[in-house]
Amino acid sequence: MQKYSNFAIVASFLGLWINSFFSNEFQLIVGFVLILSFGILHGANDLALIKNVNPNNKVQNFYKILSYYVIIVITGATLFYIIPWLALTLFIIISGYHFGEQQWNEQLKTEAKWVKFAYEIVYGLIILFLIFTFHATEVQKIILAITNIEVPNFAFLLILKILLSLFTLLSIFFYFKIERFKNYFFKELFYLFVFSIIFKVSTLIWGFALYFIFWHSIPSIMDQITFLFGNVNFNNFKLYFRSAFVYWIVSLIGIAILYFIFKDQKIFNALFFSFLASITFPHVVVIVKMFGKK
Repeated sequence: MQKYSNFAIVASFLGLWINSFFSNEFQLIVGFVLILSFGILHGANDLALIKNVNPNNKVQNFYKILSYYVIIVITGATLFYIIPWLALTLFIIISGYHFGEQQWNEQLKTEAKWVKFAYEIVYGLIILFLIFTFHATEVQKIILAITNIEVPNFAFLLILKILLSLFTLLSIFFYFKIERFKNYFFKELFYLFVFSIIFKVSTLIWGFALYFIFWHSIPSIMDQITFLFGNVNFNNFKLYFRSAFVYWIVSLIGIAILYFIFKDQKIFNALFFSFLASITFPHVVVIVKMFGKK
């Protein structure tokens, strides 16, 4: 994984270099292409993952799991329609935990669940609020479009400061409790510095895409391939892609329908993130179960 982290750093700064040559419109298009490819793909194999978590009665479990999955997606979408501020808040919290879990699961897997959960959610929320703080005006508009609530710009920085304080306290606790945490902590601190540079220099979508693809989606795909097929190689990636293909295409069709209906309206960005949230809720549950099984 260290080799991949080195690749992710190089890819991220290459993305920043590209940022200086192309227009914001081009970055927006490429950013969405990245999110719709590897970003959506990394969550498209959930049914295969959950079948491996519960291998007994695969046929019966498949339809039961599919039903639960569809219900959660519909519930999430309905919540965005009825109580959008609550749905968005849950999306931010759950996404924060999901991002933090991907970064820290292996390093904290021997710790008490509540302590591990606290650290992962704080770390992941720091990543999100770094994005929000550096692009406060754009994020404010998206939140307003989704919830009809205007969040003051200073709120993002205030929450970020609180999260950083909690992160510092929890890090001190782990630093003296876990020996191997010491080496990994400074790496993750460096990664946060890299993320800060990416989010500061890039546009909102481009910066998010660089993080989401190179630091979250691809590492997640690698973990999923290892869980499903034993190790990461090109042949196993083809098996993974074949298994995820139908669900990936269905997700793309759903997003395409939203785009063609609302492409000339500012609300598309809000609907796009709402759609991502609806499919994120069940995905996070599946990944938690996968890591638990590992």
